[in-house]
Amino acid sequence: MLIKRKSIEQAESSRRPARKPKFAPVTLSEQDGVRFLHFGTEWVQGAMRIRKPDWPELEYAQQMMAWMLFIEDPHTIVQLGLGAATLTKFSYRQFPRAQVTAVELNPSVIAICNSMFKLPPEDERLRVLEMDAMDFVLDDANHDTIDALQCDLYDATARGPVLDTPEFYQACNACLTERGVMTVNLFGDHPSFAKNIKAMRFAFAHVICLPEVHEGNVVALCFRTKPDLDKDRLAARAAQIVAATKLPAKSWVKGIAAAGAN
Repeated sequence: MLIKRKSIEQAESSRRPARKPKFAPVTLSEQDGVRFLHFGTEWVQGAMRIRKPDWPELEYAQQMMAWMLFIEDPHTIVQLGLGAATLTKFSYRQFPRAQVTAVELNPSVIAICNSMFKLPPEDERLRVLEMDAMDFVLDDANHDTIDALQCDLYDATARGPVLDTPEFYQACNACLTERGVMTVNLFGDHPSFAKNIKAMRFAFAHVICLPEVHEGNVVALCFRTKPDLDKDRLAARAAQIVAATKLPAKSWVKGIAAAGAN
């Protein structure tokens, strides 16, 4: 089974006339106690272990939480591309003092997350916005407000992120607080990878890529300001994360060290 996460966003430039986007069909499958989200293909859009609905089942999704090494007490967490609501649910449960927002263009994805992936109902801490991710990051009201921005924007054809320009990543950077971190799901073995990394390095002060997982997925960490990469501090923070969440944070530290050595 291919475990390469693709979200259903079909982003349009803000300069283009508004039109109703077309979406691939939302489909489900189950295997060995895990429910998978698809969009009419074999590509896995997200996954949930039915007996552990709030746990990030896929390794790339766990890596998308690597911003936790640098931010212990996020005030605002935003997910661009809801998928199976994995990161939104985990962030909502794990950080009870944080405001959590998911931005999703396809109303069918929002509906299936509510009905089949145990997305909690919206409340004073959780909101799900049906809108284009580009419109969200361009909105001045969102600038300088987000501590952790998680971006997973793919269409059903798996041809790379649908938003991948320097302008998009600059807008994402503008949304971050000074301590803010953005994590992005990329394909390391796809031509889109180099384009995205170039755009990220143009827009952000520092970019780190974690080791490839699932035979293709690469999670990039993008920082508004240069991060503290002291190995002892990272190791201590990773131990805290493992104890509190059981996420494999020690492997993230090794990945960061390996990236620095390359």
